[in-house]
Amino acid sequence: MDSKFPPILEKKFKMVRELGQGAYGVVCSAKNVETGQDVAIKKVQKVFEKSILAKRALREIKLLRHFNGHENITSILDMEITDVKNFNEIYLVQELMEADLHQIVRSEQPLTDAHFQYFIYQVCRGLKYIHSANVLHRDLKPGNLLVNADCELKICDFGLARGLSDSTTGFMTEYVATRWYRAPEIMLSFKSYTKAIDLWSVDVDQLNQILGVLGTPDDATLRRIGSERAQLYIRSLPKMKKVPWAHLYPKASPAALDLLEKLLTFDPAARIDVEQALAHPYLEAYHDIDDEVKFFNIFFFNDYTNFSQPSCSMTFDFAFEAVESIDEMKSMIAREVMEYKAHTMAQNQASSKPNPVALSGLPTKDLAPVDEDQSQFGGAMDIDEELKLREQNA
Repeated sequence: MDSKFPPILEKKFKMVRELGQGAYGVVCSAKNVETGQDVAIKKVQKVFEKSILAKRALREIKLLRHFNGHENITSILDMEITDVKNFNEIYLVQELMEADLHQIVRSEQPLTDAHFQYFIYQVCRGLKYIHSANVLHRDLKPGNLLVNADCELKICDFGLARGLSDSTTGFMTEYVATRWYRAPEIMLSFKSYTKAIDLWSVDVDQLNQILGVLGTPDDATLRRIGSERAQLYIRSLPKMKKVPWAHLYPKASPAALDLLEKLLTFDPAARIDVEQALAHPYLEAYHDIDDEVKFFNIFFFNDYTNFSQPSCSMTFDFAFEAVESIDEMKSMIAREVMEYKAHTMAQNQASSKPNPVALSGLPTKDLAPVDEDQSQFGGAMDIDEELKLREQNA
């Protein structure tokens, strides 16, 4: 990222250092000059050079907004674009996390069984919320699991996420996630696949020789493989016996091995789901069903507040995936940014007024103060008017 922020960000944040670069952008740490809060700012660049990049950016923003507020999913604190009509970069302001799980695993830092329990629990807790909205992450891997020194974990990067079709048990689009963490039903072109693919990713550790560990699947499972070529290939291999997990991980506890067995089952129909994983004895020290999904939306005086509920209230709408025009996706991203800012302003205005109705037993979420410089994004203004105003001032 450049040594200086664009003016729209520079007045609010001071860059600290660059954290990393990837194929789709740059991430740096920064400090909010008014509140002193440490944040991460992700610059998503070259967004509109290709349709696939624009779609991925739009998908990421929409999903982060949909899940915003869950403790185990990275949240958006702010969003900016430099020019509502001609921008080619998006700035996402998010919570600053100290590392990802890939860095932790590769480091020499010793990890105890308690660490493993807490990390796996938090992944499953976040997945339960994601799955309750009928969303599949599809790219769970250590690099997409952010952690802090206190072992707090958050799931990030929804650029490859898809929805579960209402009419079938399959996905609406092709699966293209990181290959070391793909479930076997993806590699072997099963006739359909489900939320079970995310559960496989929770525990897989680059099992390059899946069949050599899990053994040859039975005929009933093989018949469900959609690719005839894949079926013939597996049937041509020598029969392999399953290797007991205890032989591979002799120091692991019996409860850990049992959860591993249930998560890394070759047949997705036999694999446990996220709620069963959360209820497994290995995670019983942390399991609390009343605290494992955080909020749903109650619309109240043109605003909504987050309250504890057992699942995400709204199934995520993937209708935008049908859009192919880069210009249309650009307008949709601009609208997402404007709507987010208008909504944030409305929340903060509502939080400063007495609640006209007492809602006992429903704790409200604390809302951060809004920068006075953002008053142009008042919640009462129509979004189309705001977009036109920005174009005129550009």
